[in-house]
Amino acid sequence: QVQVAESGGGLVQPGESLRLSCAASVSIFSIYNVAWFRQALGKQRELVAQIGISSPTNYADSVKGRFTISRDNAKKTVYLQMNALKPEDTAIYYCGLKRRGESTVVYWGQGTQVTVSS
Repeated sequence: QVQVAESGGGLVQPGESLRLSCAASVSIFSIYNVAWFRQALGKQRELVAQIGISSPTNYADSVKGRFTISRDNAKKTVYLQMNALKPEDTAIYYCGLKRRGESTVVYWGQGTQVTVSS
């Protein structure tokens, strides 16, 4: 059974930073596209950042310049470095793996809570 586990969430003040981790137990991690999503209370789930097999990246406009997604295939882990956090970043953050050529997430993590508040 494939396991995807997010970690690193917590409570921080505006302007502070967090680094989220997403570790996956797939046999060959390097063949998956990996994305971070978030869902705030009362809002739809949204794509935050994505990293491809050859490491191209894309970001939601709301986080560009503040968040950085990266991957370490040897550790089967994807990271989301979140700087200059704002209260509107408060959400549950989810990691998802996609197969090449597919738009549907095939493996989901259970999520980690990020709260940005004074």
